[in-house]
Amino acid sequence: MVVRQHRCHGRALSVCALVAAGAMAMSTGCAGPAGGGDAGHRGSGGPPLAEVRRAAAVLSHAGSAETRTSMETASGGTRVTIRGVGAYDFRRQLGRIKVVLPKDAAGAEGRRPVTELLVPGALYMKNRGAGVPDGKWVRIDTAGLADGNLVTGGVTDPTAAAELLRGAAEVRYMGRTELAGVPVRHYRGTADLGQAARRASPSSRGAMAAAAAGLGSDTVPFDAYLDDDGLLRKVRHRFSYAAGGPSVEVVSTMLLYGFGSPVSVRLPPEGDIYTGRVRQGGDGPESP
Repeated sequence: MVVRQHRCHGRALSVCALVAAGAMAMSTGCAGPAGGGDAGHRGSGGPPLAEVRRAAAVLSHAGSAETRTSMETASGGTRVTIRGVGAYDFRRQLGRIKVVLPKDAAGAEGRRPVTELLVPGALYMKNRGAGVPDGKWVRIDTAGLADGNLVTGGVTDPTAAAELLRGAAEVRYMGRTELAGVPVRHYRGTADLGQAARRASPSSRGAMAAAAAGLGSDTVPFDAYLDDDGLLRKVRHRFSYAAGGPSVEVVSTMLLYGFGSPVSVRLPPEGDIYTGRVRQGGDGPESP
């Protein structure tokens, strides 16, 4: 498979989050933590801080995985949940995820699922809406996003979710539990965005640096679940994000399973990429 990146020429994209008013976050119905509060680290592979910080490297060594995501946002008393399912290759940092939008306040179904292609430094979106013609893709440079694509796409880039843990500063071992029958160790802590950006892999450093500069907080609380091989099986981050308005609280969760599953990503040809402007929070194109 040949992966090529195409850039939009001559016009910048005015990018907004998948839900209106900048509201985004994630929640999941997966098993939560069982037990907790242990000051020690019984039955684990090493000290909590070291275990969590090396999670991204372990994923890269494992190769690929299937993923389910959930993003729940809370803003002004309104909660919105976006869910996604797909597969991701951590070695090549390539993935394909179908993102399902929620029903609106009147109970009507959301738009068609949005197809997202994740590649180093870029996010491709189809069925984006907001004036993008049917059948066309939008390409977004993730290093140009204020959040580094931690919330913009309605799904946290799996590499970014793991790379954030490289900036873990305070970690507690909460005990053992199970996820889909797999024994895991539960860690809780905070990640320093600046440290995560400095320790990130070269291909994701730009996006992580953008997040460190653009998000409303220097630290990100997290819960991470690692199996006995050190593989990250689940991670939940809590972001505070202001997209030109009131602060939005975002809870982003990623589940990983089916390690070693094949991942196929074919980028759209240049002629299928929309290069006009995308209007914030609307369905029509923004004037040049």
